Amino acid sequence: MSTSKRFSGRIKRKQRIRRNISGTPEKPRLTIFRSLKHLYAQLIDDTSGKTIASVSTLEKEHGKAAPNKSNAEALGKRMADRAKAVQVETVVFDRNGFLYHGVVKAFADAAREGGLRF
Repeated sequence: MSTSKRFSGRIKRKQRIRRNISGTPEKPRLTIFRSLKHLYAQLIDDTSGKTIASVSTLEKEHGKAAPNKSNAEALGKRMADRAKAVQVETVVFDRNGFLYHGVVKAFADAAREGGLRF
């Protein structure tokens, strides 16, 4: 499968998902993006269009970055801690068109272990 077909398929899945979910100030949208080198996650309030909290493997405390399961787990726990710091307990999970498998699943499970509910 060519790269452009894979990318356009993910974008179609992303749009289909985003039609049904939206973040509010009480229950923001937790979205994850994985590139070939890094992972990024954000808590987004869609009503005001603002990012409440974010984490990524680019941060200095993360060290060497690679989008693998152990880094995804560390990122999920860090996101749960930052969400608690801004008094957020429940979120809507947006997998951003990626399959709920591997790195995305590891991130979600670690965020749940850290105390986020979704």
